[in-house]
Amino acid sequence: MNESNEYQIIAFYKFTAIEDCESFAPALKEQMIERDIMGTILLAQEGINGTICGKPEAISQIIQIIRAHDGLENLPYKSSYAPGHVFNRAKVKVKPSLINIGADVDPNKTVGQYVKPTEWNSVISDPDVVLIDTRNDYECHAGTFEGAIDPNIKRFRDLPEFIENNYDPDVHKKVAMFCTGGIRCEKSTSWMLEQGFEHVFHLEGGILKYLEEVPQSESMWKGDCYVFDERVGVNHDLAPSDQAKFCPGCGHALTTKLRCDPDYIPGVRCSFCPNDSTL
Repeated sequence: MNESNEYQIIAFYKFTAIEDCESFAPALKEQMIERDIMGTILLAQEGINGTICGKPEAISQIIQIIRAHDGLENLPYKSSYAPGHVFNRAKVKVKPSLINIGADVDPNKTVGQYVKPTEWNSVISDPDVVLIDTRNDYECHAGTFEGAIDPNIKRFRDLPEFIENNYDPDVHKKVAMFCTGGIRCEKSTSWMLEQGFEHVFHLEGGILKYLEEVPQSESMWKGDCYVFDERVGVNHDLAPSDQAKFCPGCGHALTTKLRCDPDYIPGVRCSFCPNDSTL
Protein backbone atom coordinates (compact mmCIF):
# COMPACT_ATOMS: atom_id res chain seq x y z
CA MET A 1 0.00 0.00 0.00
CA ASN A 2 1.28 3.49 -0.83
CA GLU A 3 0.24 6.79 0.71
CA SER A 4 -2.26 7.52 -2.09
CA ASN A 5 -4.13 4.28 -1.32
CA GLU A 6 -4.85 4.76 2.35
CA TYR A 7 -8.25 3.03 2.50
CA GLN A 8 -8.43 -0.74 2.87
CA ILE A 9 -11.21 -2.78 1.29
CA ILE A 10 -11.79 -6.27 2.65
CA ALA A 11 -14.11 -8.99 1.38
CA PHE A 12 -15.02 -11.91 3.61
CA TYR A 13 -17.51 -14.69 4.21
CA LYS A 14 -17.94 -17.77 6.35
CA PHE A 15 -20.65 -20.38 6.58
CA THR A 16 -21.27 -21.04 10.26
CA ALA A 17 -24.29 -21.04 12.56
CA ILE A 18 -25.22 -17.53 13.77
CA GLU A 19 -28.24 -17.63 16.05
CA ASP A 20 -28.30 -14.00 17.21
CA CYS A 21 -28.45 -12.16 13.86
CA GLU A 22 -31.16 -9.73 14.98
CA SER A 23 -29.11 -8.42 17.90
CA PHE A 24 -25.69 -8.81 16.28
CA ALA A 25 -26.62 -6.70 13.22
CA PRO A 26 -27.36 -3.34 14.92
CA ALA A 27 -24.40 -3.75 17.28
CA LEU A 28 -22.08 -4.40 14.35
CA LYS A 29 -23.44 -1.46 12.37
CA GLU A 30 -22.83 0.84 15.36
CA GLN A 31 -19.21 -0.31 15.52
CA MET A 32 -18.79 0.39 11.79
CA ILE A 33 -20.25 3.90 12.06
CA GLU A 34 -18.02 4.74 15.03
CA ARG A 35 -14.96 3.85 12.93
CA ASP A 36 -16.06 5.45 9.64
CA ILE A 37 -16.30 2.04 7.99
CA MET A 38 -18.62 1.81 5.00
CA GLY A 39 -19.91 -1.11 2.98
CA THR A 40 -22.35 -3.96 3.41
CA ILE A 41 -22.38 -6.95 5.72
CA LEU A 42 -25.00 -9.68 5.38
CA LEU A 43 -25.92 -11.90 8.31
CA ALA A 44 -27.98 -15.09 8.15
CA GLN A 45 -28.38 -18.12 10.33
CA GLU A 46 -26.02 -19.86 7.93
CA GLY A 47 -23.17 -17.32 8.26
CA ILE A 48 -21.71 -13.94 7.31
CA ASN A 49 -20.74 -12.24 4.04
CA GLY A 50 -19.45 -8.72 3.49
CA THR A 51 -17.31 -6.16 1.73
CA ILE A 52 -16.33 -3.08 3.71
CA CYS A 53 -13.93 -0.16 3.43
CA GLY A 54 -12.11 2.06 5.92
CA LYS A 55 -8.74 3.14 7.25
CA PRO A 56 -6.51 0.10 7.95
CA GLU A 57 -6.54 0.65 11.71
CA ALA A 58 -10.33 0.75 11.72
CA ILE A 59 -10.55 -2.34 9.54
CA SER A 60 -8.22 -4.19 11.92
CA GLN A 61 -10.49 -3.26 14.82
CA ILE A 62 -13.71 -4.35 13.13
CA ILE A 63 -12.16 -7.67 12.14
CA GLN A 64 -11.26 -8.27 15.80
CA ILE A 65 -14.86 -7.45 16.79
CA ILE A 66 -16.31 -9.86 14.22
CA ARG A 67 -13.85 -12.61 15.12
CA ALA A 68 -14.86 -12.31 18.77
CA HIS A 69 -18.28 -13.72 17.84
CA ASP A 70 -18.83 -17.45 18.30
CA GLY A 71 -18.05 -19.35 15.11
CA LEU A 72 -16.19 -16.48 13.45
CA GLU A 73 -12.86 -16.80 15.25
CA ASN A 74 -10.90 -17.67 12.08
CA LEU A 75 -12.80 -15.50 9.59
CA PRO A 76 -10.59 -15.15 6.48
CA TYR A 77 -10.60 -12.06 4.28
CA LYS A 78 -9.11 -10.62 1.10
CA SER A 79 -7.61 -7.12 0.97
CA SER A 80 -7.20 -4.39 -1.62
CA TYR A 81 -6.67 -0.63 -1.38
CA ALA A 82 -8.03 2.60 -2.82
CA PRO A 83 -7.46 6.37 -2.35
CA GLY A 84 -10.82 6.86 -0.63
CA HIS A 85 -14.09 5.25 0.35
CA VAL A 86 -15.59 2.98 -2.30
CA PHE A 87 -19.00 2.81 -0.58
CA ASN A 88 -21.27 5.64 0.52
CA ARG A 89 -22.80 4.20 3.70
CA ALA A 90 -22.65 1.44 6.28
CA LYS A 91 -25.21 -1.36 6.04
CA VAL A 92 -25.70 -4.55 8.04
CA LYS A 93 -28.62 -6.66 6.84
CA VAL A 94 -30.21 -9.83 8.17
CA LYS A 95 -31.22 -12.16 5.33
CA PRO A 96 -32.80 -15.62 5.05
CA SER A 97 -29.62 -16.82 3.30
CA LEU A 98 -26.27 -15.33 2.32
CA ILE A 99 -26.73 -16.18 -1.34
CA ASN A 100 -29.57 -17.93 -3.13
CA ILE A 101 -28.88 -20.72 -5.59
CA GLY A 102 -32.54 -21.66 -5.77
CA ALA A 103 -32.02 -24.98 -4.03
CA ASP A 104 -31.64 -26.19 -0.46
CA VAL A 105 -27.93 -26.90 0.01
CA ASP A 106 -25.71 -26.73 3.07
CA PRO A 107 -22.01 -25.97 2.46
CA ASN A 108 -21.33 -26.90 6.09
CA LYS A 109 -22.22 -30.52 5.22
CA THR A 110 -20.71 -30.98 1.78
CA VAL A 111 -18.67 -28.78 -0.51
CA GLY A 112 -16.30 -29.11 -3.45
CA GLN A 113 -12.54 -29.55 -3.16
CA TYR A 114 -10.75 -26.29 -2.38
CA VAL A 115 -7.86 -25.40 -4.67
CA LYS A 116 -5.19 -22.95 -3.52
CA PRO A 117 -4.64 -20.00 -5.88
CA THR A 118 -1.07 -21.14 -6.54
CA GLU A 119 -2.38 -24.56 -7.66
CA TRP A 120 -5.33 -23.28 -9.71
CA ASN A 121 -3.47 -22.98 -13.03
CA SER A 122 -2.55 -26.64 -12.90
CA VAL A 123 -6.13 -27.73 -12.27
CA ILE A 124 -7.74 -25.65 -15.02
CA SER A 125 -5.03 -26.59 -17.53
CA ASP A 126 -6.23 -30.20 -17.41
CA PRO A 127 -8.09 -30.76 -20.73
CA ASP A 128 -10.59 -33.03 -18.93
CA VAL A 129 -11.69 -30.23 -16.60
CA VAL A 130 -14.81 -28.22 -17.43
CA LEU A 131 -14.17 -24.68 -16.13
CA ILE A 132 -17.34 -22.75 -15.23
CA ASP A 133 -17.59 -19.09 -14.25
CA THR A 134 -20.45 -18.97 -11.72
CA ARG A 135 -20.90 -15.18 -11.86
CA ASN A 136 -23.54 -13.14 -13.66
CA ASP A 137 -23.07 -12.20 -17.30
CA TYR A 138 -21.95 -8.59 -16.75
CA GLU A 139 -19.28 -9.78 -14.31
CA CYS A 140 -17.94 -12.35 -16.78
CA HIS A 141 -17.78 -9.71 -19.51
CA ALA A 142 -15.33 -7.62 -17.47
CA GLY A 143 -12.84 -10.47 -17.23
CA THR A 144 -12.49 -14.21 -16.67
CA PHE A 145 -10.04 -17.11 -16.77
CA GLU A 146 -8.68 -18.51 -20.02
CA GLY A 147 -10.99 -21.21 -21.31
CA ALA A 148 -13.79 -20.49 -18.83
CA ILE A 149 -17.41 -21.08 -19.79
CA ASP A 150 -19.78 -18.14 -19.32
CA PRO A 151 -23.26 -19.48 -18.40
CA ASN A 152 -24.71 -16.11 -19.48
CA ILE A 153 -26.98 -15.91 -16.44
CA LYS A 154 -28.63 -12.85 -14.92
CA ARG A 155 -28.98 -14.32 -11.42
CA PHE A 156 -27.03 -16.90 -9.45
CA ARG A 157 -30.15 -19.01 -8.93
CA ASP A 158 -30.28 -19.55 -12.72
CA LEU A 159 -27.03 -21.53 -12.59
CA PRO A 160 -28.57 -24.95 -11.76
CA GLU A 161 -30.79 -24.81 -14.86
CA PHE A 162 -27.75 -24.01 -17.02
CA ILE A 163 -25.85 -26.97 -15.56
CA GLU A 164 -28.81 -29.34 -15.98
CA ASN A 165 -29.21 -28.33 -19.63
CA ASN A 166 -25.55 -28.64 -20.58
CA TYR A 167 -23.69 -31.11 -18.38
CA ASP A 168 -24.03 -34.74 -17.33
CA PRO A 169 -22.31 -36.16 -14.23
CA ASP A 170 -21.78 -39.44 -16.11
CA VAL A 171 -19.89 -37.62 -18.86
CA HIS A 172 -18.30 -34.59 -17.25
CA LYS A 173 -16.20 -36.15 -14.52
CA LYS A 174 -14.19 -33.09 -13.53
CA VAL A 175 -15.66 -29.63 -13.00
CA ALA A 176 -13.89 -26.52 -11.67
CA MET A 177 -15.86 -23.44 -10.57
CA PHE A 178 -14.89 -19.95 -9.49
CA CYS A 179 -16.40 -16.62 -8.44
CA THR A 180 -15.25 -13.26 -7.09
CA GLY A 181 -14.58 -14.11 -3.46
CA GLY A 182 -15.53 -17.77 -3.15
CA ILE A 183 -18.98 -17.67 -1.55
CA ARG A 184 -20.98 -18.60 -4.64
CA CYS A 185 -18.81 -21.65 -5.19
CA GLU A 186 -19.52 -22.88 -1.68
CA LYS A 187 -23.14 -23.37 -2.71
CA SER A 188 -22.63 -24.22 -6.39
CA THR A 189 -20.11 -26.99 -5.67
CA SER A 190 -22.29 -28.30 -2.86
CA TRP A 191 -25.20 -28.48 -5.28
CA MET A 192 -23.04 -30.11 -7.96
CA LEU A 193 -22.01 -32.91 -5.61
CA GLU A 194 -25.66 -33.52 -4.72
CA GLN A 195 -26.39 -33.92 -8.44
CA GLY A 196 -23.83 -36.71 -8.70
CA PHE A 197 -20.85 -34.86 -10.17
CA GLU A 198 -17.83 -36.77 -8.91
CA HIS A 199 -14.87 -34.39 -8.88
CA VAL A 200 -15.80 -30.76 -8.26
CA PHE A 201 -13.13 -28.14 -7.53
CA HIS A 202 -13.36 -24.49 -6.60
CA LEU A 203 -10.89 -21.64 -6.26
CA GLU A 204 -10.25 -21.00 -2.58
CA GLY A 205 -10.66 -17.29 -1.84
CA GLY A 206 -12.01 -16.66 -5.33
CA ILE A 207 -10.63 -14.43 -8.04
CA LEU A 208 -9.57 -11.75 -5.54
CA LYS A 209 -7.29 -14.16 -3.69
CA TYR A 210 -5.88 -15.44 -6.98
CA LEU A 211 -4.99 -11.90 -8.09
CA GLU A 212 -3.46 -11.25 -4.68
CA GLU A 213 -1.21 -14.34 -4.70
CA VAL A 214 -0.42 -15.23 -8.32
CA PRO A 215 2.09 -13.00 -10.18
CA GLN A 216 0.72 -11.46 -13.36
CA SER A 217 3.53 -13.11 -15.33
CA GLU A 218 2.10 -16.52 -14.35
CA SER A 219 -1.57 -15.58 -14.43
CA MET A 220 -4.30 -17.20 -16.52
CA TRP A 221 -6.72 -14.38 -15.67
CA LYS A 222 -7.72 -12.07 -18.52
CA GLY A 223 -9.28 -8.63 -18.08
CA ASP A 224 -10.61 -6.95 -14.94
CA CYS A 225 -12.40 -8.37 -11.94
CA TYR A 226 -15.84 -6.82 -11.53
CA VAL A 227 -16.53 -5.61 -7.97
CA PHE A 228 -19.75 -4.32 -6.40
CA ASP A 229 -18.57 -0.89 -5.35
CA GLU A 230 -17.63 2.42 -6.92
CA ARG A 231 -14.35 1.05 -8.26
CA VAL A 232 -16.45 -0.99 -10.74
CA GLY A 233 -13.49 -3.23 -11.52
CA VAL A 234 -9.98 -3.99 -10.29
CA ASN A 235 -6.98 -4.95 -12.38
CA HIS A 236 -4.45 -7.69 -11.68
CA ASP A 237 -2.76 -5.50 -9.06
CA LEU A 238 -6.13 -5.14 -7.29
CA ALA A 239 -6.06 -1.43 -8.10
CA PRO A 240 -9.17 0.35 -9.47
CA SER A 241 -9.36 -0.29 -13.19
CA ASP A 242 -9.37 2.66 -15.55
CA GLN A 243 -10.96 0.46 -18.22
CA ALA A 244 -14.12 -0.27 -16.23
CA LYS A 245 -14.95 3.16 -14.82
CA PHE A 246 -16.68 4.93 -17.69
CA CYS A 247 -19.31 4.06 -20.27
CA PRO A 248 -17.71 3.72 -23.73
CA GLY A 249 -20.92 5.04 -25.30
CA CYS A 250 -21.26 8.36 -23.48
CA GLY A 251 -18.38 8.56 -21.00
CA HIS A 252 -20.65 8.66 -17.93
CA ALA A 253 -19.18 7.27 -14.70
CA LEU A 254 -20.48 3.73 -14.25
CA THR A 255 -21.68 3.66 -10.66
CA THR A 256 -23.02 0.44 -9.14
CA LYS A 257 -26.59 1.71 -9.46
CA LEU A 258 -26.09 2.59 -13.13
CA ARG A 259 -24.64 -0.83 -13.88
CA CYS A 260 -27.79 -2.44 -12.45
CA ASP A 261 -30.06 -0.44 -14.76
CA PRO A 262 -31.88 -2.53 -17.43
CA ASP A 263 -30.51 -0.25 -20.17
CA TYR A 264 -26.90 -0.98 -19.22
CA ILE A 265 -25.05 -3.20 -21.70
CA PRO A 266 -21.45 -3.88 -20.55
CA GLY A 267 -18.94 -2.42 -22.97
CA VAL A 268 -21.67 -0.87 -25.13
CA ARG A 269 -24.06 1.61 -23.50
CA CYS A 270 -25.76 2.83 -20.33
CA SER A 271 -29.03 4.61 -19.54
CA PHE A 272 -27.39 8.00 -20.17
CA CYS A 273 -26.55 7.10 -23.76
CA PRO A 274 -28.73 8.59 -26.52
CA ASN A 275 -31.65 6.38 -27.46
CA ASP A 276 -30.04 5.33 -30.72
CA SER A 277 -30.84 1.90 -32.15
CA THR A 278 -27.43 1.80 -33.82
CA LEU A 279 -25.68 1.63 -30.44
